[in-house]
Amino acid sequence: MLNKKPVKGLTGICAAAALCATLAVQAQTSGTQSGSQGGGQTSSGQTSSGQTSSGQTGSAAISSADRKIVTDLAMANMAEIEVARTAQGKSQDDQVKKYAQQMIDDHTKALGEVRQLAQTKGITLPATLDRAHKARAGKLAALSGAAFDRAYIAQAGVAEHKKTHGMLARAQGRAKDADIKALLTRMTPTVDQHLHAAQDLHGNQNSAKGNSGMATEKSGQ
Repeated sequence: MLNKKPVKGLTGICAAAALCATLAVQAQTSGTQSGSQGGGQTSSGQTSSGQTSSGQTGSAAISSADRKIVTDLAMANMAEIEVARTAQGKSQDDQVKKYAQQMIDDHTKALGEVRQLAQTKGITLPATLDRAHKARAGKLAALSGAAFDRAYIAQAGVAEHKKTHGMLARAQGRAKDADIKALLTRMTPTVDQHLHAAQDLHGNQNSAKGNSGMATEKSGQ
């Protein structure tokens, strides 16, 4: 009878130890499951797939300067297309009409590239011309005959392409996005060609006007 008490005490200690071990294993298992259910998120809130907890990709956002560049490119192309269509309907000069058709073809293609890039970058473009471009197009459309031809080539041909050329040069230095910089590079040679062609036409128009004036003076003598 005296030997049974120590045995009972030892049995109680062993049972307590086994219970503690069981609780420890259960706590460890619960922690592991909780970690696996967290979607593999890091302490910064990003998942292993490179997405944030809000579901957005980890790519850098387009800057406001790059957004303005793309918007300005779209507006410049839309304006050239608009006035070129007017020239096709109003001009009686085959050279002017040919130039206008090239503007429609080339700027429609360029505008398509701008719109595709804007969609890729999440940039919303204007659907119509802004007030300033509408006003210039309206003044041009109010002219007719030789006066229209001279104004179209001088304004939409020479002046606007000089303006666009300068915009492209400045944008190349400001743009941060590689795709936008590549688009600027692709567009520059076409704008240069348009400017040179317009300058040649403008020179021819001035020469023709001068010759016409001289002929008028001679006939009046």
